[in-house]
Amino acid sequence: MRSLLIYLRNYKKETVLAPLFKLLEASFELLVPLVMAAVIDNGIANNDKPYVVRMCLIMVALGIIGLVCSITAQYFSAKAATGFATELRKSLFAHIQNFSYTKMDTIGTSTLITRMTSDVNQVQSGVNLVLRLFLRSPFIVVGAMVMAFTVDVKGAMVFVVAIPLLSVVVFGIMLITMPLYKKVQSDLDRVLLITRENLMGARVIRAFNKERYEQQNFEKSNQELTDAQKYVGKLSGLMNPLTYIIVNGALIVLIYVGALRVDAGILTQGEVVALINYMSQILVELVKLANLIITVTKAIACGNRIGRVFEEKAGIPEGDADGKNISMDGKASDEVFVEFDHVSMRYEGAGADSLNDISFRVKRGQTVGIIGGTGSGKSSVINLIPRFYDASAGQVRIDGKDVKDYKIKSLRKRIGVVPQRAVLFKGTIAENLRWGNEAASEEELWEAAETAQAKEFLVSREEGLSFKVSQDGKNLSGGQRQRLTIARALVRRPEILILDDSASALDFATDAKLRVAIRQMEGSPTVFIVSQRASSIMYADLILVLDDGEMAGLGTHEELLGDCGIYQEIYYSQFPRESEETR
Repeated sequence: MRSLLIYLRNYKKETVLAPLFKLLEASFELLVPLVMAAVIDNGIANNDKPYVVRMCLIMVALGIIGLVCSITAQYFSAKAATGFATELRKSLFAHIQNFSYTKMDTIGTSTLITRMTSDVNQVQSGVNLVLRLFLRSPFIVVGAMVMAFTVDVKGAMVFVVAIPLLSVVVFGIMLITMPLYKKVQSDLDRVLLITRENLMGARVIRAFNKERYEQQNFEKSNQELTDAQKYVGKLSGLMNPLTYIIVNGALIVLIYVGALRVDAGILTQGEVVALINYMSQILVELVKLANLIITVTKAIACGNRIGRVFEEKAGIPEGDADGKNISMDGKASDEVFVEFDHVSMRYEGAGADSLNDISFRVKRGQTVGIIGGTGSGKSSVINLIPRFYDASAGQVRIDGKDVKDYKIKSLRKRIGVVPQRAVLFKGTIAENLRWGNEAASEEELWEAAETAQAKEFLVSREEGLSFKVSQDGKNLSGGQRQRLTIARALVRRPEILILDDSASALDFATDAKLRVAIRQMEGSPTVFIVSQRASSIMYADLILVLDDGEMAGLGTHEELLGDCGIYQEIYYSQFPRESEETR
């Protein structure tokens, strides 16, 4: 939590002024019982009405000044807390954006969302209350005890006993509840995970009639969160009654001692009232302090969770080679452009390699097809090229250099990736396509759309490129989304184009047109096509067949059809042998 305080650096003035004005308010508040004692002992006792009026005006002035100080302190503390949360959230989001795929897989999306939202809000509330009350409440408690000693030493001994007892209660409960609040936040992560999965998989849940099961699963997790909150709430709730018991017990003793000393002529009635007022101030402030400690305990627990995200190393180590070395002359050549040299890869926490000893070479401008059964490692292979994941053994080389030697940004700038899941963002189609190239002209956007076979349905819409895409592209069909994601990658004019099963929603005719259009693109990019369809990769210059993370075959369609059993099985499951013989 302490490491997060750096985000208050731009609000140093506010962090000083907020508690300062609160201390000024507290100072004026401590003077009120003395004024009240003077009114009773001097004004009322002597029936001096002008004196009473003067003292009452002084009390009003103290109240007004205290109110102004309080409002000013509230303003500065709120400004510092919201600014702190803004800076923290911005920095946390930027840090998460730099996480590698491996790190995102390890930490989990749901817990990152919780830490970005709920945890940051808890920390913001904690900072706000600390700036307002962390100095004020102890100052009032100690100040009231000191002022009580100026009134009567023997009467003030009640304060000496009561305040340590109150401190034991307050800090004891704080130490017990702090780890419990961490568990509450972890349970909240679980509820958020289930909710997120339900919303994203609503159609699947309905298709398999699993609504009742998901409701029970959610109710179970929600009940666990509720039980944890109730338990820690009960412990925190003990703070107020216990402090009330101690303070009211001290008040009883104080009234008894004060009555005896007034009867003996040692104290005046006004001084006893002042002592009772100081004890009441302590009661009010300790209640505030108790609430502050509960909030701060939550904030510290949440702050530590956020701090652990910052402790995670962002990004992946990169070299200093400039991606400009990856250059295209617009023509294919005999040079090896992309090379896998005995590459193996294992996902974080996995018990075995997902890829094992993969080796192949690709020349500039060639098209490579990657095919295999589900879970054979097709996506794992192409994820190594832009370094979404790193090889655990062997090397992936582009233009003769290990991809680890390139600057990440420079490397990925020259690679166009179309992932399996077509993701579009809320905004216009033009805005989505310009993710590939912010400076792309409208002509370039239409050219990319035409190559991706998306122009036809765009022209049919009156808005064209200005058509508004809803969140996640829900107002478009699956095929339209896929074509737009392909167009987005083409706008970049990549030197390496990776299509990760990105034409699964397209019909065979559109898929064929797309492949022809890509081959005819200016610059002849090196294309990697991952597909379950043999028809999508059969005309590739090189086909890589994978089986359970290992190479089962490498060659052209004709070569593999002759000597690769896995490829034959896949091909003949989609094309009858008779059609092959006829062809």
